[in-house]
Amino acid sequence: MNMNPKEKIVAAIDIGTTKIVAIIGKMNETGKIDILGYGNTRSTGVKRGVVLNIEQTVNAIRQAVEVAESQAGLKITDAYVGIAGQHIRSMRNRGYINRDSYDEEISKGDVQALIDDMYKIPIDVGEEIIHVLPQSFIVDNETGVKNPVGMFGKRLEANFHIVIGQTAAANNIKKCVNRAGINVKRLVLEPLASSDAVLTEDEKEIGVALVDIGGGTTDVAVFYDGIIRHTAVIPFGGNIVTQDIKQGCNILERYAEQLKVKYGSSLADKAQENKVVSIPGINGRPPKEISFKNLAYIIQSRMEEIIAQVYFEIEASGMLQYLGAGIVITGGGALLKNLSQLVAFKSGMDVRLGLPNQSVKSEIVEEVNQPNYATSIGLVLTGFNDNDGCCAKPVQRKAPEPKAQMNEELSEKEIPKREKEEAKKVGKKKIATLFDKLGDFFEVDDEQM
Repeated sequence: MNMNPKEKIVAAIDIGTTKIVAIIGKMNETGKIDILGYGNTRSTGVKRGVVLNIEQTVNAIRQAVEVAESQAGLKITDAYVGIAGQHIRSMRNRGYINRDSYDEEISKGDVQALIDDMYKIPIDVGEEIIHVLPQSFIVDNETGVKNPVGMFGKRLEANFHIVIGQTAAANNIKKCVNRAGINVKRLVLEPLASSDAVLTEDEKEIGVALVDIGGGTTDVAVFYDGIIRHTAVIPFGGNIVTQDIKQGCNILERYAEQLKVKYGSSLADKAQENKVVSIPGINGRPPKEISFKNLAYIIQSRMEEIIAQVYFEIEASGMLQYLGAGIVITGGGALLKNLSQLVAFKSGMDVRLGLPNQSVKSEIVEEVNQPNYATSIGLVLTGFNDNDGCCAKPVQRKAPEPKAQMNEELSEKEIPKREKEEAKKVGKKKIATLFDKLGDFFEVDDEQM
């Protein structure tokens, strides 16, 4: 694959409960991401966003990475990696610094120093700060400042939204990626990554709640006035719906997942009463028939519980009355039929399905333009927003050497010929020398003749 070495390449790995995705992308001239390579494998070592089996997770990462590298013709060296799970929590804090002079403008370094100072705040043992997100700045009691760079002032303050996670969970994710031969560029909270992929700047300004329904967790991120206001991780996702179907219908889990994806609906009132689906029996037992209506009741009950938790988190953010753009749902769970209508009915807000197609141009596979890949695309976008180096390099393959082989073949054929020519030259010289000596020996004096 011929590529300009100056082009920035970003790789991302999304370690989820149901799948692990590796994506390689570059930014094109229109500002969208070209997906160069994409790999997707089943995740078996992760539960609710937390790595529980290192070996299984490492193997799944390697499989996804190999597919992505093969498609792109590149080798992933570094990657932006998502983190979620029920161990994630957030808090608000305010910090300040006193500058040395009124006469100098506030610089980016001053802002960064204030942010770095937030990483030193006391937190519980076994936890670490993942993100420090400025919400608003205060310059000498002047409130509501979004960007203080270039202003004059002695005291610089800011309100922060701080995301905290368990150190062990973060280290396990890093360990799995490192054992797959890849360096972790940065851990990124998954709802923040998803928001970059599916939300517009207008939605963030007027107020919006992003709800990313994954396999093991449901992530929530609330924005208003272009600023992140609240984040939360709810320990319920699509897998718990599958478990409810499995238990409610007394069927195998793989059949429950197929029922949910192919025939499930989030609104029981819209399910057809006279339709059933037949499930194969076990060990010669007769097949079991599942009513579409009963299936929808099971799904709706669990989804209403998840929606209630989401609504609670939105209320806790204090932004409920400011969400002019309502709710945007994304993630694999958002593909459930009629889910948008159920969320709108339960929340009383506008709801739309979040797709990453506004940020992505894919010539390899259209599947990445679905909501279940919003986090992966968002992680790639995070990489482009960071002023850092590339995450991949061209694959080092052994170049063929046809010329060298031809020279060797030719040389093998020319050796006897050259030896003969050299022998002839040497022989002629020896004969000429011999005749000269013989001439001297047999030289006859003309006078004697």
